[in-house]
Amino acid sequence: MKQDKPLAFFDLEATGTSTDNDRIVDIAVIKRLPDGTETAFVSLVNPGMPIPREAIEIHHITDAMVVKAPSFKEIAPSLLDFLHDCDLAGFGVARYDIPMIQNEFKRAGFEFKLEGRSVVDALTIFHRMERRNLSAAYKFYCGKDHSGAHRAE
Repeated sequence: MKQDKPLAFFDLEATGTSTDNDRIVDIAVIKRLPDGTETAFVSLVNPGMPIPREAIEIHHITDAMVVKAPSFKEIAPSLLDFLHDCDLAGFGVARYDIPMIQNEFKRAGFEFKLEGRSVVDALTIFHRMERRNLSAAYKFYCGKDHSGAHRAE
């Protein structure tokens, strides 16, 4: 695959799983240029709200760790510049990370457009390569092929 644009691989950690209501607490972006050069943008983010215990148990980022970190609004201009003209990639980015970062940019008064960007989601690729349907589950758990998969019986 020929790369003609920068490709930004990114991951977020947040206060929860709601892309509308939760906030980013950690962001890491590795940008790979077409010539193979890589640069990074990494920052803890003060979410402006307490981090729930359930989230801390997953990512181990505490309120004390982000208390002096910049807010998303403070990093938004440099992050937007870093992501300029980049295609986007990551694991699960289409359903979680992209909507989350778009909402954070919107709350900060910036627009993060997807037009003109390709999105490479490793989770989507994984699901296409490793089927996740009734026949695959039956084969995995029972060791047998499932014939007649589209009959109720």
